[in-house]
Amino acid sequence: MRLRQKFQLYQFSVIFSMVFALIGFSYNTWRLEATENNNNTRLACFEILKELAALEQLVYIAHYDGDSVTASPRKGWIKVGLINDFSYLTNTQVQANAGNLHQTWTDNWENISTSSQSVELIVRDIDKIKNDIKTLLTTLQ
Repeated sequence: MRLRQKFQLYQFSVIFSMVFALIGFSYNTWRLEATENNNNTRLACFEILKELAALEQLVYIAHYDGDSVTASPRKGWIKVGLINDFSYLTNTQVQANAGNLHQTWTDNWENISTSSQSVELIVRDIDKIKNDIKTLLTTLQ
C-alpha cells in the first residue's frame, strides 16, 4: 500500500510539474511577443516623430523664409510618405491621422510658401499625430 501511495504522489508531481512548465512557457512566449510588438510600435513612433519635426521645419522654411530649395516639396512628399508607411506599425488612430496628413499635404503642398491657411492645416494635422503618438506611447505595457 505504501508503494502505491508513493507512485500516485510521483504521478501527481509529474503532472503538476508539466502543467506548471507549460503555463510558464506559454506566458513567456506571450510576453516576448507583446514586448516585441511594443518595441516595434515605439520605434515606429519615434521615427514618425522625427519625420513630423522635419516636415514641420520644412513647411516653416518654405512659408516664412521663402526658401524653396531647402524646403523642396519633393522632400515633403518623402516625409509624408514615410510617416504614412510607419503609421502601419502603430494603432488605427495614428494611421487615420497619417492618412489625413497625406491628404492635407496633397491638397496644400503647392501653397505652403504663400498661404498661411495651408500651413495651419498641415501643422494642425502634424499636431494631431504627435498627440496620438504620445497617447499611444503611454498606453504601451
